Amino acid sequence: MQHKNFSKITEIILTGFQNSQSLNYFYFLLLLVIYCVTVCGNLIIILVVAYSRLFHSPMYFFLTQLSFLDILLSTTIVPNLLRILFHEGGFVSFFGCLTQYHFFLASESLECLLLTVMSYDRYQAICNPLHYTSIMDLTFCIKAILLCYLIMLVVILTFSVTMSHLDFCGPNIIDHFFCDFNPVLELSCSDTYLINIEGVVVCVPLVVCPFTLIIVSYVYIIATIMKIQSVTGRQKTFSTCSSHLSVVSLYYGSLIASYLFPNEKSAKKTFSLFYTVITPLLNPIIYSLSNRHIKEALKRLFLKMC
Repeated sequence: MQHKNFSKITEIILTGFQNSQSLNYFYFLLLLVIYCVTVCGNLIIILVVAYSRLFHSPMYFFLTQLSFLDILLSTTIVPNLLRILFHEGGFVSFFGCLTQYHFFLASESLECLLLTVMSYDRYQAICNPLHYTSIMDLTFCIKAILLCYLIMLVVILTFSVTMSHLDFCGPNIIDHFFCDFNPVLELSCSDTYLINIEGVVVCVPLVVCPFTLIIVSYVYIIATIMKIQSVTGRQKTFSTCSSHLSVVSLYYGSLIASYLFPNEKSAKKTFSLFYTVITPLLNPIIYSLSNRHIKEALKRLFLKMC
């Protein structure tokens, strides 16, 4: 077989959801509204936290980082998805496809790591309250975020170097609504054993370890909460981590489900849509509805604007 270098493939066809055009127009309008609400909602969270001294704490510092990542993830996926829906399938350059994949990988990697750091913050706040301020100071928070970005860069560079040695012969059709890892590799006519092994290995520090640490953190958190004598005290303490627990459940639930059905493309698309589009929409809503301080700050901001 004559191999073609990936640089010679100029376009990739993303099939999207393969619905009727009238249904695609409905999804186009729905996703356009979701995207606008997602970006505006997360921007509001960032601005409220930035301009209020009440929110100058580690939990809200990490929340602004989460909101930024939600905007990044949504912007990486949704605009191109809207174009696919409007044109009933979309063409994207191969370079553009790889670029989208790397931005997707970056935002997903950072979100997994950030949710772990946020669970550690909640662990220290509930299980070690006397030393919380000395441990979770600004220096530690900045170092934790920088470490997340460093790990992400190592992962991106690893995949980039390996993928640059692959040949892609086509067909240049991806049965998905964005350029994900497995659909892109299916276009390769090279031996993908090494990069598949890298994918499995990378899942350990990016998915398995963070998820395990989050579970362990909440085991200790719940054990500490159960030791509180009063029901009111338990409810008040649990409310400080309920938002994060909800976000973790939604994110990891849909992420894990999407990889449990690797051969069920319709199910994988549905779950992928949930953690790439719906979760970034719900995160600011969850934090706004369950956090009294944010709700009050939003009310004050709304009254000032009116």
